Amino acid sequence: MAQIGLLPEDLDRSAFEVWGDNLVAVETFIAMSTQWRVGAVGATGLDYTALPTVLELQAIPRERWGDLFEHLQIIESEALTIMSERRTKHG
Repeated sequence: MAQIGLLPEDLDRSAFEVWGDNLVAVETFIAMSTQWRVGAVGATGLDYTALPTVLELQAIPRERWGDLFEHLQIIESEALTIMSERRTKHG
């Protein structure tokens, strides 16, 4: 996790509150936490090839996948921003 800029508490569910409307997206993001693509400067994004399997294992109906994917990308984008800021700050 440290190689991509994450700390153990970043994945600790008790460290933050999740609104019910966002719970499935957050759970999916956590389930995808081992699927980061990593380049020379750290994480570059999630490897979406694993996403269908994760969604199927979570029993998410296919008609929800599109909306869920949009929410996942929002969380991913924010995570990438935080990781980038940490790299810059801690150089």
